[in-house]
Amino acid sequence: MVQDYKYSKTVRYWLLVGLIMLIGQVVLGGITRLTGSGLSITRWDIISGVIPPLNALQWEGAFSLYKQTPQFSKINATFNLSDFKFIYFWEYFHRLWVRSLGIIFLIPFVIFLIRKKIDTTLVKHLLLVVVLTMLTASAGWIMVKSGLVNRPWVNAYKLALHFILAIFVIWAMVKTIAYAYSYGDKKLVKSKLVKWVLGVTVVQMVIAGLMAGMKAGLYYPSWPSMNGVFVPEVLLNAENWHWLNMTNYDSNVFAPALIQFTHRMLAYVLVILVVLLFVKQYKINNGKILFWLKATVGLVIVQLVLGVLTVLNVQGKIPLVYGVLHQLVGLLFFISLLFYQYSFQKKA
Repeated sequence: MVQDYKYSKTVRYWLLVGLIMLIGQVVLGGITRLTGSGLSITRWDIISGVIPPLNALQWEGAFSLYKQTPQFSKINATFNLSDFKFIYFWEYFHRLWVRSLGIIFLIPFVIFLIRKKIDTTLVKHLLLVVVLTMLTASAGWIMVKSGLVNRPWVNAYKLALHFILAIFVIWAMVKTIAYAYSYGDKKLVKSKLVKWVLGVTVVQMVIAGLMAGMKAGLYYPSWPSMNGVFVPEVLLNAENWHWLNMTNYDSNVFAPALIQFTHRMLAYVLVILVVLLFVKQYKINNGKILFWLKATVGLVIVQLVLGVLTVLNVQGKIPLVYGVLHQLVGLLFFISLLFYQYSFQKKA
């Protein structure tokens, strides 16, 4: 039976392109973080910032601004112009991708609106995506500013906020696509377990943001133990459990140990919950639901394996390829879980 969609193929493909662009933006953010590129551009110029340095004088000017940052003086003091151009590229590409996303999103939106290809309900869905995107961009600049004064890295809590807002943007986009593609079979009963899986996944993503910000993965590069023990000794000392140790994560191992331990435990919990979800619903008579259910199971297992490989390959820094793949697969797992969830909603 041919699916009767409410919106044209052009509109639906446009929404899918938007989701792919959002995924790309998060992945580029991960590359920017792992290459230490996020603080290379010290200004946020919405219009003029589209054009990178075009000659030697402009490059020297940009480099001189970077030399005034704590990251240069404390970490990258040996950088030459070629080194700077490398990190500048990733941050520039990251920002350019955001601007491109805005253009790809805005121009078709206006055209579809004028030609009455989209209705009020879809507009409301899209406006939520836009508002969340603006909040994410604002949080991103606040995050960058936190690394331009006194400390050589961005604040971990602000990075986590920026990341989780980006996740909410993707959530809103997936919900919009599910609506546009007339997802859902309300006759089928959704397991209540999916709410627990979603809840744990969101918490895990917050912890993942803190992992990245605190560089917690560098402290315990071993598995299944954490440097030979199941629970790090610093966590077993009650005197360490105070907020000051959470804010002074750069100079105290307590917060990175707590965050990495929590990240590992939540990963195991997620795998167990997703497998239980599969056992409860794998016999359901709906191809679309089964597809997303199987994808969710497969992706969470791959994600766990990538997490282990990332930790085991730490050599003074997070391995770029494993780190990026770990983030990408985690994002795809979250998206597949959302599509599974929306497969039970009332059709548009």
